[in-house]
Amino acid sequence: MASVTLKKNYRCVQSLQQFYTGGPFAVSSDGSFLVCACNETIKIVDSSNSAIKSTIEGDSEPVTALALSPDDKFIFSAGHSRQIRVWDISSLKCLRSWKGHEGPVMGMACDASGGLLATAGADRKVLVWDVDGGFCTHFFKGHKGVVTSIMFHPDPNRLILFSGGDDATVKVWNLATKKCIATLDKHFSTVTSMAVSEDGWTLLSAGRDKVVNLWDLHDYGCKVTVPTYEGLEAVCAIPSSSSLASCLDKHQHRMKSSSPTIYFITVGERGIVRLWNSEGAVCILEQKASDVTVKSDDEDVKRGFTAAVMLPLDQGLLCVTADQQFLFYSLTDLEGCLKITINKRLVGYNEEIVDMKFLGEDEQFLAVATSVEQVRVYDLASMSCSYVLSGHTDIVLCLDTCVSSSGRTLVVTGSKDNSVRLWEAETTRCLAVAVGHMEAVGAVAFSKKRRNFVVSGSSDRTLKVWSLDGLSDDMEQCTNLKAKAVVAAHDKDINSLAIAPNDSFVCSGSQDRTACVWRLPDLASVVVLRGHKRGIWSVEFSPVDQCVITASGDKTIKIWAISDGSCLKTFEGHTSSVFRASFLTRGTQFVSCGADGLVKLWTVKTNECIATYDQHEDKVWALAVGKKTEILATGGSDAVINLWHDSTAAEKEEAFLKEEEGVLRGQELENAVSDADYAKAIQLAFELRRPHKLFELFAELCRKREADVQVDKALHELGKEEFRLLLEYVREWNTKPKLCHIAQFVLFRVFNILPPTEILEIRGVGELLEGLIPYCQRHFSRIDRLERSTFLLDYTLMGMSVIEPEIKEREAKEVPEMQADTTGTDEEPSWAEADDDKEQKQTIDEVKERSSSKKRKSKKSRDVAYKKVKGVAQAKVSAISSQA
Repeated sequence: MASVTLKKNYRCVQSLQQFYTGGPFAVSSDGSFLVCACNETIKIVDSSNSAIKSTIEGDSEPVTALALSPDDKFIFSAGHSRQIRVWDISSLKCLRSWKGHEGPVMGMACDASGGLLATAGADRKVLVWDVDGGFCTHFFKGHKGVVTSIMFHPDPNRLILFSGGDDATVKVWNLATKKCIATLDKHFSTVTSMAVSEDGWTLLSAGRDKVVNLWDLHDYGCKVTVPTYEGLEAVCAIPSSSSLASCLDKHQHRMKSSSPTIYFITVGERGIVRLWNSEGAVCILEQKASDVTVKSDDEDVKRGFTAAVMLPLDQGLLCVTADQQFLFYSLTDLEGCLKITINKRLVGYNEEIVDMKFLGEDEQFLAVATSVEQVRVYDLASMSCSYVLSGHTDIVLCLDTCVSSSGRTLVVTGSKDNSVRLWEAETTRCLAVAVGHMEAVGAVAFSKKRRNFVVSGSSDRTLKVWSLDGLSDDMEQCTNLKAKAVVAAHDKDINSLAIAPNDSFVCSGSQDRTACVWRLPDLASVVVLRGHKRGIWSVEFSPVDQCVITASGDKTIKIWAISDGSCLKTFEGHTSSVFRASFLTRGTQFVSCGADGLVKLWTVKTNECIATYDQHEDKVWALAVGKKTEILATGGSDAVINLWHDSTAAEKEEAFLKEEEGVLRGQELENAVSDADYAKAIQLAFELRRPHKLFELFAELCRKREADVQVDKALHELGKEEFRLLLEYVREWNTKPKLCHIAQFVLFRVFNILPPTEILEIRGVGELLEGLIPYCQRHFSRIDRLERSTFLLDYTLMGMSVIEPEIKEREAKEVPEMQADTTGTDEEPSWAEADDDKEQKQTIDEVKERSSSKKRKSKKSRDVAYKKVKGVAQAKVSAISSQA
């Protein structure tokens, strides 16, 4: 058997993060990005692949209103704090903010020029603001309830503002006269959305009273009321120049419709897109089926659409669902039949991810089970949701995937609705349903070899084997699966199932702290694995050995022998419950995840955890391992999906290339030193991050004659980042007495070269200076003490007459010179010269008196003093001779 190369590291290469938690959003003028509210933050998201481009951190309150300027340069936001903020998209900085409403801002709109911002509040007021000045230009009162929607007239020459509220009225405000010019009150419930026709003379208003009203803006009368029979959340007028309108015109032409009319789209609580013709108030096209609509007996489960907007540049329709999905629709004409199709799906929030598996022969898709009734399938290339599998009536708890012998990609799911469903991934059809469990199905597993049966485990503590032999490839209707074997397996809920690679055994893990191995297909008991102190969350067979790995709530992972049920190895390292453990590298390694939010890579032979990854902020419930690529996918309570690729070979190659480059650059450094090119040598030392070599270069420069010039020349070549690095090195050198002299010299030259303004621009300079100042003060204090100590030495030596001969010799030389000057002049001495002579004579007398007093010392003291002076004199003479 070929040797196995152990994996040493994984790298997180892709991440699908939450970017929308419901509420306001805005679309850019070209449709290239979305601005979404995500709790207290604002996310700027690429509309092509849901990648988060930027994040704006707001205040601690949720965002309630968002708007974009027409040129896409500014974002306007407001939250429960009532603070209205203007953000610059390029710098992500808040340019200005102000307060005006007495309650939360529920909606906002920017006019076509970008100079005015209108806000609608829960305080029943409508305010218009000057964006540049931040002051209020218009203050409108009149609504009797919360103002829920607001919009400017699309024609910038018509200064009209529309507002709708939960008082079932639409008010029209004239910005020129600052008055309400009309109140439209044909609705009987909250007005949720408004739109203006392309010609600018018809206003469409939709509400939760299940009607759309069309208003004539000439006289503000109601032209027609269109009953829709569902509570509406959005209405959109279709431009006549769009491809959507041209398709409808052809269709209406075939239907022999009369004059051109207004086409509009409505979405609401039913989760279906419908197209309407104002002429005759008829629905001309309705979406046949939608996965947004969920069949459930629970009245509290709400689905459907919450908003819709026509995308710019004829890109179709964007609808937002109640479960935070962005659906991009287009209208296609297939052989004379119009059909509304989904082009793209972006999931803003996945809630809690409970299970996931790779899908397809090439493992290019990932099936994810979250806290909803659907299974979402993601394309790993774009990280966008390709399609969903809808059919369960309660939360999907578990899933498994396989490729059948005929080449079909199959998915099996277990749900809280007590059923098991079998899906075909390519057509998203439900092929079969298995009904028989009395409680929620918490674990399912496909046959590994023959792929002709499915095993399910439930909270009713039973295992069931379902046969797939009756299924054919050309089946069009959903059938019922039959159970081949049933066994009461455990005393508590069954959490996990695993089938052996040869289909001979199935292992079940339960909350009763045991794992049981059963023989297939009759589910006869083989062995019971006992030893865990808490419930078992995960079980899996080794791909090469007769053993099983289990992960438990007691923070441990165990490997068991199937033959006798003995525990072979125990792995400890997680600080909380371990939820998943899966084998890697042909059974020689495994990866685990748990409630501590950590993902760990282990080696079985050495019991060693060789890598730990902390990319999740909460529990990691789901772990998927690619069978071919061995890519890892993890997900958990933080609603984040991370993809991990094996980086062992890449890191080894990077380390080799880095080492090779380091050797070459090191040789360049040595060549520069030998050529005395210190500027280049210092630059290379910085690039190679060699502080010791850098210190040697500066020390060598300090020994040169023109050290200042040489050091200045070398420092002039450095940039700001290199100066920051140099200050870090100097801070370290300055702490050591042996290196502080060079550090002080370099620091002095740096402060001479750089002006204070540039020093302040260095990143982290405050922290660096805080580390330099105490040691600099300590060094200067030590120098001051040394200097004072030299004065004491001079005083001591003078007191011991060690340096007296030099004074007497100098005085003896000065006396003849003075006498020569006196005799050499014929003039009389001046009074000043006489005083000088007198003072000199007094000094000589004092010296004689001091010498006579010393002669009166005792013999013993003279001998001691003589010995000390002699010793000092000899030391001094020897020092002078050594210096010479």
